[in-house]
Amino acid sequence: MKLVTYRPTIEDEARLGILQDDLIIDAEALGEADDLDIPDTMLSLIDAGRPALQALQELLEQIGDTPPIHTSVPLSNAILCAPIPRPRKNIWGIGLNYTEHVAESARALDTSNDLPQKPVLFTKPPTAVIATGEPILHDSKMTQQLDWEVELAVIMASGGRHIEKEKALSHVFGYSVMIDVSARDNRRSGQWIFSKGQDSYAPFGPCIVTADEIPDPHTLDLWLTKNGEEKQHSNTQFMLFNIPELIADISTGMTIEPGDVIATGTPAGVGAGQDPQEWMWPGDTIVACVEGIGTLRHPVIDATPD
Repeated sequence: MKLVTYRPTIEDEARLGILQDDLIIDAEALGEADDLDIPDTMLSLIDAGRPALQALQELLEQIGDTPPIHTSVPLSNAILCAPIPRPRKNIWGIGLNYTEHVAESARALDTSNDLPQKPVLFTKPPTAVIATGEPILHDSKMTQQLDWEVELAVIMASGGRHIEKEKALSHVFGYSVMIDVSARDNRRSGQWIFSKGQDSYAPFGPCIVTADEIPDPHTLDLWLTKNGEEKQHSNTQFMLFNIPELIADISTGMTIEPGDVIATGTPAGVGAGQDPQEWMWPGDTIVACVEGIGTLRHPVIDATPD
């Protein structure tokens, strides 16, 4: 399933929906049509566990191509939110997780040219999340080096400590797209939180594709364009540390919880690695896509305070 969080109108609360072609089927309304209690938000669906997800899948199979009346809205009439508009805690970010990106970062950003021996971890706060279509904020008083990074995002269904690598994918709820926006000139003595965590620095969506639809997340093309010109194009098979390794590593020291989001790193082609270097500026349009999941599209706007 492709699951979305949406608003039928600007005044409405965000709701859980299922994306089918050009329609959004409201999950709670679909359940009510069959006298079933279906969660109405993404996090509540994740919390309800696999039985709730299976019940929703069975409802969709029953209705086929004809949703019950008053349970769907055209996608063009709805407002898409980030799949989890406000994660419960920081998003896990993974740095230097594609070999060619390690090389370009060493050349352009003075990081080590040696391949990391363990995943490089950082976080983005919940306030960094924006939905597709919302603007990436450029504050010229804060940065002159605003950069892009397309990434596959992993959303956890269940967590814990010391998750075994061999069982890690069974803990995954689904997959999405994220742009790791980075202010390269805001790294502070090697610390990345201010470079990575400012408002609007985590474009996320447009949907979550459930894990059963992507049996192998390490075969997906991902790419990003700036003003229609391709800047990044690679495949998740080139991750240095694959998703089970990332989950196992994070859980050795910190508890992973349902609804946690892991952004799995970016391939080569970031702005800092261009020759000459390129950055995002007000007026630019950034489009990012992961195969089989969907596309994020964002304008960059001037957010410099007076």
